[in-house]
Amino acid sequence: MNNIKRRSVLRAGLGVAGASALAACSSGSNATPTLVNPSGSAVAAAEKKRKGTGRTQQATLTAAPAMLDLGGGVMAKSWAFGGQVPGKEIRLSVGDTLAAELSNQLPNKTTTSIHWHGIAMRNDMDGVPPVTQQAVRAGASFTYRFIANAPGTYFLHPHVGVQLDRGLYAPLIVEDPKEPLSYDDEWVIVLDDWVDGVTGTPDEVLAELRRGMGGMEGMEGMEGMDMGEDAASPSAAPSSGGMSTKFMLMGAESELLGGDAGDVKYAYHLVNGRVPADPAVYQGKPGRRVRLRIINAGGDTAYRVALGGHRLTVTHTDGFPVEQQQGDALLIGMGERYDALVTLGDGVFPLVALAEGKNATGMALVRTGSGSAPTATVRPKELNGRILTAAQLRAAGDVRLPSRKVDRVHRVELTGGMDKYNWAINGKAYDMADPAANPLTIEEGQRVRLDFVNTTQMWHPMHLHGHTYQLGDSGPRKDTSIVLPKRKLSVIFDADNPGQWMLHCHNAYHGEVGMMALVAYQT
Repeated sequence: MNNIKRRSVLRAGLGVAGASALAACSSGSNATPTLVNPSGSAVAAAEKKRKGTGRTQQATLTAAPAMLDLGGGVMAKSWAFGGQVPGKEIRLSVGDTLAAELSNQLPNKTTTSIHWHGIAMRNDMDGVPPVTQQAVRAGASFTYRFIANAPGTYFLHPHVGVQLDRGLYAPLIVEDPKEPLSYDDEWVIVLDDWVDGVTGTPDEVLAELRRGMGGMEGMEGMEGMDMGEDAASPSAAPSSGGMSTKFMLMGAESELLGGDAGDVKYAYHLVNGRVPADPAVYQGKPGRRVRLRIINAGGDTAYRVALGGHRLTVTHTDGFPVEQQQGDALLIGMGERYDALVTLGDGVFPLVALAEGKNATGMALVRTGSGSAPTATVRPKELNGRILTAAQLRAAGDVRLPSRKVDRVHRVELTGGMDKYNWAINGKAYDMADPAANPLTIEEGQRVRLDFVNTTQMWHPMHLHGHTYQLGDSGPRKDTSIVLPKRKLSVIFDADNPGQWMLHCHNAYHGEVGMMALVAYQT
């Protein structure tokens, strides 16, 4: 997300009031409508309506440099919460209040924040500098406090620069005490594409991508050079015309994603922080029913996920239940989450995350009996079986939005391309120095439709903060959705959570260069 370190407007210290003043000042200077203050009375009133248990769960998240053991002898110098990747899971019950203290111990005066991805909470706790708070300065701390009133699979990560593509993420699970599903155990699975401290840093990746593909025509004949096999060799790719292409990925194609699959070559693809050569292992018993909670915390990679020798019954996406469907594999974009039930067989089975279009995989193991582990490059046949995507799912009846007239429609054109690396929304790159410019305004109580119109040659996982929308009239409830190239996706939601909320591509690099907009409630 946009690198606020470089914005002089953010030099002030902590404090939501300061952030609100910035937003108000920006909106006034651009003659935009008066927007709801992120910590104002409308936000407080919405918070009072949230049913709570009265219980408060405490957590401490220390963001600091760490030498991470990714397995197989791979050590990565990165940033992480509590010195581990993924960070320690936070688990709540519906209605609990989370009081989470973020301690920023990052180097070089690096600011940070925490965004609670998928949680519809009070606006001033959403973790998006400078819109909802000031960035947390190095050496300082900030306590996030909010009620989590919807069960589901969520995660947390920074919303500053491209810190998302380091090790700063952790799962956040909100349990339902009246859980309708029947199962014996859970396995939380976090997927990630990894570059940091192995081949470079996310900031170096961004610097290369920003130069764009202009002048790289000489590389067009290189698609046959297996540029996508990035898991096997972390070395730099051949260059052309004196231009380094250490990180830029060429020729990554996926039919599922409608063409270009990604921008970035990654050294490894991790499942629960481990490389395939030394995988994480889930120990279970044959016949037991396990709920998989799968989170894509990656920066630039969609994954096709399958468990060898098993079928998956998808039960939820982005925390909300769907009409259950069976499939062999599922497609999960950055920021998306899927829950699935599986009845375990007897033996040793690979849980494989195929980096879609990138010819590389991540892997974990399920061990319920004797047997040797499969090779690190195994690709079970289920990967080419019935592949479930959000487009095939329907919201469960109890979470489907009731039919009503749409009050406000916003056309959200996804624009830009690789040539100039100028990703944007409606042709305008979002500017963190003027965060309230050009807002997509809505009013509390409205039924809102967003028409995502992808004019680009690439897919984009579009994430809306503070709300869960519905795909079409009866599709699944989601907060992050894949929008295919040259296609339109319409989503609807009810404006019931006042504030100023980000809408952006969850490709870390697309968002950072400007594929963001502000969905803001008018007073």
